[in-house]
Amino acid sequence: MLIPIETLAIFIPTALALNMTPGNDMLFCLGQGIKSGPVAGNAASLGIATGAMIHTLLAGLGLAALVAAHPVALEVLRWLGIAYLVWLAINAFRSGDQNLAPAKTTQSSAFRAWRDGIVVNLLNPKIIVFVLAFIPQFVDASRGSVLVQFLIFGLILNIGGTIINCLVGGFAGKLGVTLSRSKRVARGFQIFTGCVFLGLAAKLAFDRRG
Repeated sequence: MLIPIETLAIFIPTALALNMTPGNDMLFCLGQGIKSGPVAGNAASLGIATGAMIHTLLAGLGLAALVAAHPVALEVLRWLGIAYLVWLAINAFRSGDQNLAPAKTTQSSAFRAWRDGIVVNLLNPKIIVFVLAFIPQFVDASRGSVLVQFLIFGLILNIGGTIINCLVGGFAGKLGVTLSRSKRVARGFQIFTGCVFLGLAAKLAFDRRG
C-alpha cells in the first residue's frame, strides 16, 4: 500500500487540527464572506485551495527530483522539518492573546474572490515553507513515488482546509466571528496547535524508518 492506514490515522486528524487554527487564509475568507456574501466567501476558499495545490505540486516536484538525485535528501529534510515544527510550537506557545480581525477586503464577485484567494495564498511564503516542513514527515520513499505521496497528503490537507474555510467564508457568522475575534478561542487554538506541532515533532524524531 502506497500510504499505510496508520500513517493516515495520524496525518488526517493532525491536518484537520492545523486547518482549524485561525490564520491569514481563514481571515481572508471571513472578510470576503462578511463583505460580499456567502458565494464570494466560498469562492475565496476555493481560490485559497487552488493556490495551495499549486504550492503543493511545485514543492512535490522539487522534492521528488531532489530525492531521485540524492536519496539521503528526504532524511535531511525530515530533520529540518522536525526542527521547524519545534520552532512553530515555541512560537505558538509564546504568542500573546490576539484579537484576530477579518481581513479587510473590497466588494468582490465570485470570480474576483476566487482569483484574489489564489494570489493571497501564492504570495504567502509561509505556506511553501510549511508544506515542505509538514508533508515530507509522512512521505516514505521506499513505498513508491514521492511525488504521488506528496500530492495525496497535500490533497488531504487541502480538502480539510477548504471545508473549514468554506464554513467560515460561507456562513461568515458565529463560527467565523468566534474563531476570529474571541481572544480565548484564538489563544486556545494557538496552544492546542503548539502541542500538536511539538507532539508530532517528538514522534517523528523518535520514529525509526525501516
